[in-house]
This record gives sequence, C-alpha cells and structure tokens, in this order.
Amino acid sequence: MAKYIIKRVILAILSILIVSAITFFVMELIPGGPFNKEKATSAQAQAVLEERYNLDKPVQVQYVLYMRNILHGDWGVSLKTGRDIWNNITSKFAVSARLGGTAAILAIIAGLILGSLAALTRNRWPDRLIVFFTTLATAMPSFVLATLLLLVFCLQLRLIPVWSPTNPNYILPIIALSLYPMAYVTRLAKTSMLDALGQDYIRTAKAKGVSTVKVIFLHALRNALIPVITYVGPMVAYILTGSMVVENIFTIGGLGTEFVTSITNRDYPTIMAVTLFLAILMVIANLLTDIAYKLVDPRITFN
Repeated sequence: MAKYIIKRVILAILSILIVSAITFFVMELIPGGPFNKEKATSAQAQAVLEERYNLDKPVQVQYVLYMRNILHGDWGVSLKTGRDIWNNITSKFAVSARLGGTAAILAIIAGLILGSLAALTRNRWPDRLIVFFTTLATAMPSFVLATLLLLVFCLQLRLIPVWSPTNPNYILPIIALSLYPMAYVTRLAKTSMLDALGQDYIRTAKAKGVSTVKVIFLHALRNALIPVITYVGPMVAYILTGSMVVENIFTIGGLGTEFVTSITNRDYPTIMAVTLFLAILMVIANLLTDIAYKLVDPRITFN
C-alpha cells in the first residue's frame, strides 16, 4: 500500500509539471500580452513592467523562475490588481468549495438512493420514471440548466432571489451543478446493484434468513460502490470546471469566476496559479479515490 501511494505521488508530481509546462508555453504562443490593453501605457513604461515581471526574458527562463518561486511558496501577484494571488485563490476557493462540495455530496447520496430504488423496482414504474429523468438530466448541460433555473425561479416565478453577496442563496447553483453527476451516479448504482443482487453471496444471505434491508445495504450496496467510487474523481473535476460557467451565470464570486476573468485580462500569473491549483486538487482527488477502493473492498490489492 505504501509503495503504491509513493508511486502515485511521483506520478502526480509529474502530471502537475506537465500541466504547468503546457499551460505556460501555450500562453506564450497567444498573440499580445497582459499590458497591451492599457492604452495610456507608453513603450518605456511597458518595458519597465515587463522587466519587473520577468516578461522580457526568454520563455524557458520565465518558466524556470516561475516554478522556482512556486516551490518556495511564492505564487506571485496579479498583473492587473497587484494583489497576492495565493490569498486571492484561497478566498475565492472557499466559495467554490462550499458550492461544489455540497453539489458533489448531494449528487452521490441522491444518486445512490435513486440507483438502488431503480434496481429494486426493475421494469416497474419507479424504475421507468427514474430512467426517464436521469436520461433527461444527462442530456442537459449545466450552463443550460443554470440559465433555465435562473429564468424560471428567479425572474418569472420570483420564488428564489437572485444571487446577492450579502444574502447568498446556493439552492439553484447547487441544483445546476449536481443534476448531471447525480444522474450518472444513479445509472452506475443501478447497474452495479443489479449485478450485485445476482451474485451467489446474496442468494446465500437470503437463504440464511438475513433481512432484506441488511442484504441490500450491508452486502449489495457495499459491493456496488466500486464503480461509483471510480467516477468520484472525474466528478470532482466536472464540478470544479463546470462551476466556472455556473458561477458566471449566477454572478458568484468563486474561483471559476476568477479564472475566467484572468483569461479575459491576460493575467498570466493568475492563469498559471489557478491551473496549478486545480491540477493539484485533481490528482489528490484521484489518489484518495484509489485509496477508497481498499476501504470499501479489502480484497483489492495495489501494485
């Protein structure tokens, strides 16, 4: 187990380095620069700014300097606002984590419940109803759903107030982010549950007189969790990246909004920092997913 974790950590570090290199060098290929939009900036002033932020050096040197600063805990400052990027990321991520974390938990719990119910009522009306709505949910992108929710519940029916920083309401953003992963988890849980219910150990447990509740939730559901756990890592990635559009639709000042704004402003240090931060979150989520396999099924071995 320890050997496997060490190997995964090394691969994670390599993945982060590859992501950082691709992001950094692709940004350099984009025409223009972060100070080109400032009409009042003279050529001399722009040269001073580029020298201050090491933009006058060769791109390879810029990358080495940037990664060296990152290793020392210096994430840099924004080229547009002059604020410390790390403090800005942590404050913005608190909003995104609250939104995305709630959406992820809701998607997993509701998906497992609906998937189990669909499996237990196979080919009956609850199963058909669940399949219909999950198919509809998987076909609707989060930004389309977010726009419809905003239009119907905020503007037309006025049941839920529009987002306000002083009085935040996370109901609609959470629904918009969680519906697709919830539908996917439901389909995975149903398929896995049907497979588990057909296994010999389930028939043996029933023959021994074990109650139906214990058979379903203690034996069948536990073994049906493996495919769901596999999806948790990509689901976190989907929610974090999908929140960028949803946050903009609901004007939530989270990390997704900060990332989109930094791209629009060509704020290179902020783009790099947010990309690295999200990449680190992804590799940690995938590592924790693999470790969770062992907790759910002790028979699994790691090499």
